[in-house]
Amino acid sequence: MLDASFLGRGWSFPVSFSKSGHAKMSEHEDDIEESLRILLNTYPGERTMQPEFGSRLRDYCFEAYSLRTETLIKDEISKSILLNEPRVDVEDIVVEQTDAVGVLRINIVYVVRSTNSRRNLVFPFYLNEATDASV
Repeated sequence: MLDASFLGRGWSFPVSFSKSGHAKMSEHEDDIEESLRILLNTYPGERTMQPEFGSRLRDYCFEAYSLRTETLIKDEISKSILLNEPRVDVEDIVVEQTDAVGVLRINIVYVVRSTNSRRNLVFPFYLNEATDASV
């Protein structure tokens, strides 16, 4: 079996601890996936020591869904990953509406550079957040 330890290891997120009191860890491809989720959920400026880290997805939270919004979301995700996650190359980003009002499903297909392993991340994104969608 391939030794994938070089892919990284970090604290699991959200931070949690085992019964023995040790921090739970995330490793290899799981660590990369967690890093991508953290990247997409972090707004630039939230990290004091890394003010450029994150994505501006929240800027589109109250936008009506349109081809323009879809394109802007794809560009933001692509740019954020390119600048902040050197372990992967993005192959494709698909944004699609779901049956739920105001919810987009973002499917990110990426390749882990060091193993040439193709992976998929499905990321839910909520438009019209904090509103009553039934009105």
